Amino acid sequence: MPKVRIASTLAVLALAAGLTGCGSEDGTGKGGHAQAHQSATPPARAVQDAYGRTVAAGGARMAVSTKVVADGQALTAHGSGVADLEGGTSRITLTSQGTTDEQRVVDGVVYQKPSGKDGGTVPDGKTWTKIDLARLAKQGSAGRSQVGDPAEPVRYLKGVGSGSVTRLGTRTLDGTRTTGYRVLVPVSALTSGNAAQEQELRHQLGKAALPVDLWLDERGRLRQESLRLTLHPLRQRTPGQQNAQVTSTTVLRLYDYGTKARVTAPPAGDTADVTDRMTRSGTDAG
Repeated sequence: MPKVRIASTLAVLALAAGLTGCGSEDGTGKGGHAQAHQSATPPARAVQDAYGRTVAAGGARMAVSTKVVADGQALTAHGSGVADLEGGTSRITLTSQGTTDEQRVVDGVVYQKPSGKDGGTVPDGKTWTKIDLARLAKQGSAGRSQVGDPAEPVRYLKGVGSGSVTRLGTRTLDGTRTTGYRVLVPVSALTSGNAAQEQELRHQLGKAALPVDLWLDERGRLRQESLRLTLHPLRQRTPGQQNAQVTSTTVLRLYDYGTKARVTAPPAGDTADVTDRMTRSGTDAG
């Protein structure tokens, strides 16, 4: 299922880049050491504070995994990388079905290096695609949903209401004690005010909000985020497939806080700028 593979790869890479490019907007968590255990903090407040505390921590290593099931077939992918959570750069590689894709985010630009027979062809014989997120957003492109603003997966945390958060309990992740929270995230928060994208996603999901599970350490920093989606194809695009569905489960973990993220853009001569192409087509650049 090549198309499912490409789409899921982009989704995972976008999620993994989600904590970059979104420097802290408040001083929450800077310089703090001992924090009260999360069980003593109201759930909504703990989740709201997680954004600032996480990006203020600097760099971290990250690991991501995803499983997509469609048409009775299962696809799994695993990746790892590093991110400067406050400065906004990141690098991650994702391996699936024997091929490895790489993504870098530098100065608000996404660089993707596909591989494998069905990984997509980079224009002009280049090895990397280049996608300028600011330009894509300014042009109001539908293709933006294929790449994603790196800040979106955590930006919504600051505005969650008390009725949207449920405490899940505690567990140990990578040797660290964490507290879990389930957050109901409105679809509108995931589409950045794009009414057309919101309507399409609502139709595919069949619901107005999605549950996202977060696990925070004792300093209130994000250690794990997981999201499960069940998507139904749009009838006008896939006639006769209205009973089909695609399920996707993605888990992002952060660890080794304080790691330095040394990430550079690929050589200009090796990149093909596909931002305008995505604007015109509203589809995957690959």
